[in-house]
Amino acid sequence: QVQLVESGGGLVQAGGSLRLSCAASSRTFSFYAMGWFRQAPGKEREFVATINWSAGSTYYGDSVKGRFTISRDEAKNTVYLQMNSLKPEDTAVYYCAAVQEFKLAIFLRYPLSYDYWGQGTQVTVSS
Repeated sequence: QVQLVESGGGLVQAGGSLRLSCAASSRTFSFYAMGWFRQAPGKEREFVATINWSAGSTYYGDSVKGRFTISRDEAKNTVYLQMNSLKPEDTAVYYCAAVQEFKLAIFLRYPLSYDYWGQGTQVTVSS
């Protein structure tokens, strides 16, 4: 059973920073990629970032490029999301996700491409 557990969410002022973590219970070499999505109330789940686990290639959603950085620690089976210059519109529940098999990069932007999901962590950015 694969489990993804997010942590690091919280309340921060606009312009501040937070770092989210997602620890995987399974040996992550079996994952092709891991990513982050977010969902604000009344909105669809939005792609934030993803990382190819073996190659380290990264892809970002347009709204977070230049502000967020995704990274992984293979030894700790953990993926991180460093969020800088946070804006009120970044407020959402952030979800970690993992995909086991190869997917073209363009498809990694879609939630349906992912096989496993964490429970989510709330990020609130005050103005």
